Amino acid sequence: MKTIGLTGGIASGKSMVARVLQEMGAVLLSADKIGHQIIEPGKTTYYDLIDNFGKEILNADGTINRKELGGIVFKDPQKLKLLNQLTHPPIMQEIKLKLAQIEQEQPEAIVVMEIPLLYETRMEKLFDQVWVVWVDRETQIKRLMARDAIDRSDAISRIDSQMPLDEKARRADLVIDNCGSIEETIAKATRYFNNI
Repeated sequence: MKTIGLTGGIASGKSMVARVLQEMGAVLLSADKIGHQIIEPGKTTYYDLIDNFGKEILNADGTINRKELGGIVFKDPQKLKLLNQLTHPPIMQEIKLKLAQIEQEQPEAIVVMEIPLLYETRMEKLFDQVWVVWVDRETQIKRLMARDAIDRSDAISRIDSQMPLDEKARRADLVIDNCGSIEETIAKATRYFNNI
């Protein structure tokens, strides 16, 4: 089994690259999806979040309103740190379990794990290679504003809550520049995957 940690910044194009790699035969895992699963009603982390952030983060049906929670933590570095302390250990545990399961069931697999905060959570050691999807800062700001229908200052505060993309690119084994067209990015991702 070969493992690739795929990361980048918010609105850099990670998910699009992840889909391309999956179409080429990679087993795709998503840290965000695992993150959503661990905060489902009844899970330990669900109750931890309510205890620390209050019932105002709940939807009418009792599920966590991730947008509401995001609005709280992106404005307060201490609350973001607390959120990370509550969610990252169970996410890491689940990732390790999933990787072990795939290795047992599909020892020839190429596993791509999409992890937005790979370096921030020091998960790079879990993977054989780390690939970073990179865009310049201005492109990232504009894409995030368009994607989430938020203003420039909101976009910048969300981007600044993560490690700078240039720093992630410096640490990576491989960088996919996503400033051009979608077709160019797909071609790069395809070429890199075929060379694994």
